[in-house]
Amino acid sequence: MATTPLPAVLPGTGATDYARYMRTDDLLALQRRADQWVHPDELLFQVVHQGSELLLKLTEAQLARSLDHLAMDQPGAAELLLRRAALGMHLITGQLQLLRHLHPAHFAVIRTVLGNGSGFESPGWRQIRSATTELDIAFSRVLSSRGLTPLDLYQGQPSDPLYRVAEALVELDERIALWRTEHYSVATRIIGHGVLGTRATPVDTLARLISHRRFPTLWEARTELTEASPRGHAGGQARR
Repeated sequence: MATTPLPAVLPGTGATDYARYMRTDDLLALQRRADQWVHPDELLFQVVHQGSELLLKLTEAQLARSLDHLAMDQPGAAELLLRRAALGMHLITGQLQLLRHLHPAHFAVIRTVLGNGSGFESPGWRQIRSATTELDIAFSRVLSSRGLTPLDLYQGQPSDPLYRVAEALVELDERIALWRTEHYSVATRIIGHGVLGTRATPVDTLARLISHRRFPTLWEARTELTEASPRGHAGGQARR
């Protein structure tokens, strides 16, 4: 049985309070209109990127809050927010799957209206870069204030709240690398290898960024542990 909608009471435009709070009229007007498209897949291309910018904005907000909690010596709260941020990067990566359905010839048409625009100019990604740099510095300071190194954390107990924060940072870093991997894969699937993007940047530049780490000392601690560990000679003899 249909119910009569309640009258809107919130300020703003829109027929319902949902529309007014979510600002759906504004949000859904941000895409190019059908009469402006050079190809219908412009909607696909634009929505994926606009959706990514919204999730990047949310992710950066979680990172900023986690930074505040680290400053207040609240590692548990910081870890929770870092896990949310990592999930945000996972969702951004998943959205790129839609671009796998973009026909290369159709994108060649869409490129004609992109000007010099490039994903390298993403404001959301620029904020993530800045936030992760701040987090890397802040976490190093927390460890230093306690006389610890990343290697000490990884030689300690997994129940240590700071170890859990370190692992949340590593998960975030891994999600960023996976996003870059998918981005590169999708880009080459659509426009090929050895070509220039809209900003005259070689598309294969994306491949070189995949191995870049936002929290390098946490990865280096793993290398130190591995290099310091026995090489398993006894185990090898047992197998023989």
